[in-house]
Amino acid sequence: MRQVSDTANRKPRADSLRNRERLLVTARDVFSAGGPDASLEGVARAAGVGIGTLYRHFPTREALFQAVYRREVDQLVDLAVTLAAEGSPLEALRRWLHAFIGMVATKKGMLAALAPAAGSSNELYADSTVRLTRSINDLMAKAVAAGQIRGDITPEDMMRAVIGMCYAPEQPGWQHAAVRLVDVFVDGLRSRHESPASGVASRKSQSRKSKD
Repeated sequence: MRQVSDTANRKPRADSLRNRERLLVTARDVFSAGGPDASLEGVARAAGVGIGTLYRHFPTREALFQAVYRREVDQLVDLAVTLAAEGSPLEALRRWLHAFIGMVATKKGMLAALAPAAGSSNELYADSTVRLTRSINDLMAKAVAAGQIRGDITPEDMMRAVIGMCYAPEQPGWQHAAVRLVDVFVDGLRSRHESPASGVASRKSQSRKSKD
């Protein structure tokens, strides 16, 4: 009897975990897209749950903001490890920076829609900055060691440059513009032994693989 009861009690927890993950994924997509649907109600609606379910998992707007942001950072850190183990270090760096732009889009959308309390996420930002800087440092170090990029730029320089591209004056399609600028910037970091043509060929190859 006890065994049956324990089994029954585990099912709602599994459903609850699935709902939480669905809300986080949906919130990322909704806030990245922006617009009138970028709200707590819009997230719940897009996730196919009631607003009460959202508040059970994330009792405040700040709780949702921190959970989505932390998840984005975790995924970027994991992505850096994955990319470092495959292909060209230069293209690994480029692909990671493209993903980083996506995270900035999510953060900008959340700041606009949720307006978390001033200073309430400072500790989260500080920890995330350390982790992301470490990730980009590892990717850059591999590219330098491979002779693909110059070694006189720091991870902090790279982060500041990319964030600056993302926070340039707002315009429709800013993410595409930021990706293009990042590509130009990364190509400008090539060592004299690395030709832009080889990078274009590598990007085309990566694109074909992703489509397959």
